[in-house]
Amino acid sequence: MNIVILDGYTTDEGTLSWKELSALGELTYYERTLPNQRYERAKNADILISNKVVLDRELLEKLPNLKYIGLLSTGFNTVDIEYAKTRRIPVCNIPDYSTKSVAQLTVALLLEIAMGVGRHNESVVKGDWSACRDFCYRVQDITELDNKTIGLIGYGAIAKETAKIACALGMKVLAYRRNPFPSDGIAEYASLDELFEKSDVVSLHCPMNEDSDKLICRQNINKMKDGVIILNTARGGVVDEVAVRQALDSGKIGGYGADVLSCEPPKDNPLIGAPRCYITPHIAWASEDARKRLMKIAVDNIKAFIDGKVINCVYPYK
Repeated sequence: MNIVILDGYTTDEGTLSWKELSALGELTYYERTLPNQRYERAKNADILISNKVVLDRELLEKLPNLKYIGLLSTGFNTVDIEYAKTRRIPVCNIPDYSTKSVAQLTVALLLEIAMGVGRHNESVVKGDWSACRDFCYRVQDITELDNKTIGLIGYGAIAKETAKIACALGMKVLAYRRNPFPSDGIAEYASLDELFEKSDVVSLHCPMNEDSDKLICRQNINKMKDGVIILNTARGGVVDEVAVRQALDSGKIGGYGADVLSCEPPKDNPLIGAPRCYITPHIAWASEDARKRLMKIAVDNIKAFIDGKVINCVYPYK
């Protein structure tokens, strides 16, 4: 089996090992692959592994040897799934490997907005505390989260883990998903409009699709409380970034924390430099523990395929 990894660098920046994968076939590894390099590198692959390289129909039609597509991610929007189905090429992703890490960063963004740890540290390093006439000062308002309401849009594994941490902070938890659910002792189901109306914090945990595209738009922001905090560790396209920037400028949104943007890396994004806006470079998934789990699942997926089984396929494979 010829196994080709098109873009392995973000998964392994030199701290992990591909040894188990190389034992399953002849492995060719590339740190990064540009669009015009895709065919030449993939043309002899039986097993093609990718994270963010686009595997569209135009490319896949030129790869007659291709038998399996493995993703180094949970998301699979970079692959033409409908075409893969016609060829019966399984497209296998990595589910549930980063649940705790993403929830942890979600709450880290919330705490940064609420407490301003980074901003206060920068001020101290600049010498502001040394020059202060009083024993303390604040560079922003401090928000106590106890008894505040967090509304989760989407209620999968990451949202549920986020809900547990929010409960530990004393927060009330509402959650919306397309299929209503009974209270689980952590979150109460709410309609989308009810969630917008009642939440002090709105946290996005939904997949990117037609229903969620620019869900956080001007119209829905206007339904929210003044000073609402919005968190996005889902996908950048779930928010209308221009509308969010305008609401940050006006003060309607009290704080915005995101690990994802509509274009990554960003090009002239309206949120860069916005007031009370905190952006991390898509790192929520990337703890070493999470990446080790990712690597193990990727190997297990391929072992299963070689043994005649298909696991973690993103479409019903029979």
